[in-house]
Amino acid sequence: MKINALGYLRVESPDAKEWAQFGSDVLGLMITDSPEGHPDTVSLTPDDRPGRLQVSPGERNRLECVGWEVPNATAFDEAVAELESAGVEVSRATDEDRARAGVRDLVRFTDPAGHTHEIFWGQLVVPLSFRPGRAMKGFVTGSQGLGHLVLIVPDLIESLDFFRSVLGFTVSDEIDLHGNRVVFLHVNPRHHTLALIGIPGHRGLHHLMVQTEELDDVGTAYDRCLKDEIPLAMTLGRHTNDKMVSFYVRSPSGFDVEYGWGADTVDDESAWTVTHMKSPSTWGHRPGGAPAPACIEPIAAEEPS
Repeated sequence: MKINALGYLRVESPDAKEWAQFGSDVLGLMITDSPEGHPDTVSLTPDDRPGRLQVSPGERNRLECVGWEVPNATAFDEAVAELESAGVEVSRATDEDRARAGVRDLVRFTDPAGHTHEIFWGQLVVPLSFRPGRAMKGFVTGSQGLGHLVLIVPDLIESLDFFRSVLGFTVSDEIDLHGNRVVFLHVNPRHHTLALIGIPGHRGLHHLMVQTEELDDVGTAYDRCLKDEIPLAMTLGRHTNDKMVSFYVRSPSGFDVEYGWGADTVDDESAWTVTHMKSPSTWGHRPGGAPAPACIEPIAAEEPS
């Protein structure tokens, strides 16, 4: 299967409306019209593809679905066939589903941890439409997609096998983090589009990363968070594996947004070598005092993982 990139992310939250200010004024994302015309859904984007991040009202903070892009209709049909061949139950899209995602077609399925995913092709692009929510140069997207996600899964080995064997992700490297193994995977030149952390009995969204084109834009956002006392999960620092300079801010929906610049890219043609590290950062990334994450949920014992 050839997944090109992370295409979009949808979440639900009791505090969805707070994303209009947080997403635009703090992160610099552009507010776009809700694809489904829902006035209470906050729709945001870092580029010319509207609705890449949609936050809808809900009773609790939860990851609704992750959208993965494939290059064309042929690749889409092949991906669906591969999912079904692997025994994955696939749900076909309705016209409403396609309109909401702004794509030509999609299918929906669930991973072993219980997260919902969509594979799609033909995402809507509105050329030259992007206007940042605050003064800044812009974001690194294009062939690298929206950014990256870190998901909490109850069984790391099971989920890792699914994303590698079924969805075609490739391991970039690993970090031993406070007794937990974190595995980073890529589908394009971005160092990682997905990372998995195994925490038995839990699942959810740990963070979404968006990457700016200029380091100063990270600093400006960091100053804004300090000035407005927006809770930070981790202070400014630099990662050991992808070399990104970033900080982690707690979003209104309880998951973190890693806001960064300067990440290394991977090149599978040059015989990329997988390594593992004992520390996630070369400097910084100290605890920032944010409350406990609120987009990670316990899984009932009787619920299959």
